Amino acid sequence: MHNRDIHVLKYFSSFVSVSEGKIINITEPTLTFCPLASRLYKEFRLIPKNDKDVLKGAIKKVIQSKIRDYGFFTENRKFSFKDVVIPYGASEIISFALRKKAVEAAVVVCEGAGTVITDKPDIVQGIGARMNSLLLTSPIKKIIHNLKSAGCILVFESALIDQARGVKEAIKSGYKTIAVTVCGHSAEDLKIIRSLEKEYGVSIICLVVCTTGVSRDKINMIRDYADLAWSCASSDARRIIGTVAILQLSRQIPVFVLTKKGVDFVSGYARENEPERKFVHSG
Repeated sequence: MHNRDIHVLKYFSSFVSVSEGKIINITEPTLTFCPLASRLYKEFRLIPKNDKDVLKGAIKKVIQSKIRDYGFFTENRKFSFKDVVIPYGASEIISFALRKKAVEAAVVVCEGAGTVITDKPDIVQGIGARMNSLLLTSPIKKIIHNLKSAGCILVFESALIDQARGVKEAIKSGYKTIAVTVCGHSAEDLKIIRSLEKEYGVSIICLVVCTTGVSRDKINMIRDYADLAWSCASSDARRIIGTVAILQLSRQIPVFVLTKKGVDFVSGYARENEPERKFVHSG
């Protein structure tokens, strides 16, 4: 991995592989509709039903635009996103919490760097604003240099993604209140993170993103251990997690708040721009 440039993400139910700033493979999509993609990109709004070739073309076009416009997966990576890209996005909510000192640090994932610890709100937004479910990445020297120069802690020089290890390193660095993003496919990390929370007597907010295509047993883990969970295009998430949520944020792409700690975490974010945000209490 040290000698190879390879990055794998999941987007619109397809696995997309990128190397040297170019898309080298897109697997067959298993979905025909994603609420977030359709909201953000016009390419997905007029696709004929079940036309997988056109859908793969739209996926390719969107990822290429991220590479071209924002330098994703390259040394030209930009970290200057300060605007709200997704009103109920994880990076937006975490950035706000950092600004308001609701948490001291965040453990997030960045391509070219892997697991990253930061207390900088703008860096969290810069990393996550337009990133999708990143599953595998390899080191990109310029990204690593820029993040370290911004005061971030990079947990692995190999750009490994391990959020449980990232939380442990954040605790060792002296942080007592920590937000961490966990991909739905890595839901087993949540139990480890909760054990760290008890062992070290710290407070951890677990935000689970990208639940599309996640197996039912992992959806159950998310229900049991997460504070916030994004339902994405998962009907299981809506049925299993949504029915036990304390609070639901948004109707189009529900974000489920599962704990009192989670409610406290998002409450300030809601009040800041109340006219723009609609809350739905779960039954």
